[in-house]
Amino acid sequence: MLVFSYRYLLAAAPLAALALAGCTDKETAAKPIVYTGPLIETTNVETLVSDSARLQLRLTAPLEQQYESGDMYYRKGVHVQVYDKPGKVVVNTMEAKFGQLDKAKQLYIMRGDVRVANVPQQQTLRTEELFYDKLKHKIYTDTAMAVRIQTPTEVLTGYGMEASEDFSWYKIKRPVGEFTLQEAQQKGI
Repeated sequence: MLVFSYRYLLAAAPLAALALAGCTDKETAAKPIVYTGPLIETTNVETLVSDSARLQLRLTAPLEQQYESGDMYYRKGVHVQVYDKPGKVVVNTMEAKFGQLDKAKQLYIMRGDVRVANVPQQQTLRTEELFYDKLKHKIYTDTAMAVRIQTPTEVLTGYGMEASEDFSWYKIKRPVGEFTLQEAQQKGI
């Protein structure tokens, strides 16, 4: 009979150990997972911004993601048209491979092959990063950002730029070169 008891104990010991291991005084609660992704995703977006029934801005993008803070991300590109005071004529266009709207600051951030064009004056700007401040009605780049501005007759290059939102005036902060259009084409600028 003693042999039977040892076999019984040997078989029951692992089960008892498992049962005791499962009983703990402190139950550890799972940490909540905080979702930080977009709340809303919209495809083929067209946003019109107006003031006093006058169109100021038209934004189009293949994808818009809105976050809890109200910030918007345009990860598949963005195209913005700025209109004249009466809201009838497009005076400026801005496009980039990536865009973001910082809702609190009313600041658009555009990155990746950024192109700005003043339609009436036939001026274009190319850079890799651009900021558009809707409240101050200006566009600008960081002072270390290379910029290239082309007019119908010349090409201007440099670092850092500030301009009006309609791109009717601009200032290159650190100019590097001024070339005629023909010289720029010959040099590949």
